[in-house]
Amino acid sequence: MFLSLILRQEFTPNFLRNTIQYCVVGLSYKNADLSTRGNFSLDKFQTEQLLAQAKADGLNELMVISTCNRTELMGIVDDPQILIDYLCAFSGGDRSLFLEIGFVLTDRDAINHVFRVGCGLESQIVGDFEIIGQLKKTFFNSKKQQMVNGFSERLVNAVIQSSKRIKTETLLSSGATSVSFASVHYILEHVKAVSQKNILLFGTGKIGRNTCENLIKHTQNDHIVLVNRSEESAQRVAGKFNLVVKPISGLKTEIAHSDILIVATGAHDITVDTSMVSRDKPLLILDLSVPSNVDPKLNDLENITLVNLDELSQLTNDTLKKREQFIPKANAILNEVESEFLKWVDQRKFAPTLKALKQKLLNGQQMEQGEVPEFSQIVYRLTGKVASYLKENPSKADQTMELLQYVYQLDSELDV
Repeated sequence: MFLSLILRQEFTPNFLRNTIQYCVVGLSYKNADLSTRGNFSLDKFQTEQLLAQAKADGLNELMVISTCNRTELMGIVDDPQILIDYLCAFSGGDRSLFLEIGFVLTDRDAINHVFRVGCGLESQIVGDFEIIGQLKKTFFNSKKQQMVNGFSERLVNAVIQSSKRIKTETLLSSGATSVSFASVHYILEHVKAVSQKNILLFGTGKIGRNTCENLIKHTQNDHIVLVNRSEESAQRVAGKFNLVVKPISGLKTEIAHSDILIVATGAHDITVDTSMVSRDKPLLILDLSVPSNVDPKLNDLENITLVNLDELSQLTNDTLKKREQFIPKANAILNEVESEFLKWVDQRKFAPTLKALKQKLLNGQQMEQGEVPEFSQIVYRLTGKVASYLKENPSKADQTMELLQYVYQLDSELDV
């Protein structure tokens, strides 16, 4: 619980100092299927509302990440149950179900998890480095609402450093690095003469755009039609790739003309159901949305093949197999950077005591003799030597700080 002790001194008043800790709560593809993850997912509005409520409740360190593979809350609290309550209240997920399948991590385990997630080592497709961009966005969303301070900023920067080093010093990110590429890889493996097929992409958000780019790059197909609720958004993507845009009112007609339908709408409800799909000819449907946007009953229809996100993420092609050899090197890099971060955290616990000691000595000298510049220099050198001793003798640090607090009666200064 070393980190708990540090956080108590850095971030909380006395009445919370026996419980405060860094926590991560959430669920991911490892413990929840696609449908369940959809029930606990948080969109942009829900995330903003959650952060606003947490701020009103007095929290000052909280980040929320919600992707197709995971939804997690990361912050400093006196009880992880607080984060669980926020997650369930704002996502609408069932609390009893979360308590059954969700995870709660604290202190070193929580920090290590953030590192592993940000470096793509916890992704369904190992080495997916899109996650680091999502973590950055998560941080800036919290920063806009003044819900992160020095600890989270230092942590995220350390994770970014790890991610960059892993990407440049290993080949963990080689080959398929995203669900969008995995979907195209699936098409290439299962559809003959794909360049001649009619492809319909429904949804032009981030996943849709990335999928579109991969389709063009790897299939040499120029029969791609885009449909989106916002035609303006679809036109921007179409203009970049010289594709055709059709209005959403004609979605059913476009589906009837298609051989492959890719759905990446990101809606909270079903956007493609059985009434919209013709059974007259084979149709491959790839649902890249969380929660699922395609009615699973379509999989029961003749001529229809429905593939969801979890199935795509379980690809075991040669490229992904090759990545496994780079995991030990990636872990070594992560551990190195994480150790430096933990050393910084460990050293931070000295700051309140040293600051209080410095102030106590300076105030005492000023009251007795008036301000003496030479004495101030002595005080700064003295506290500097104490700091060096604490860093070089971590096993004696807690005992030394307790002694300093007792001898110089620093309790009142530490409470300020």
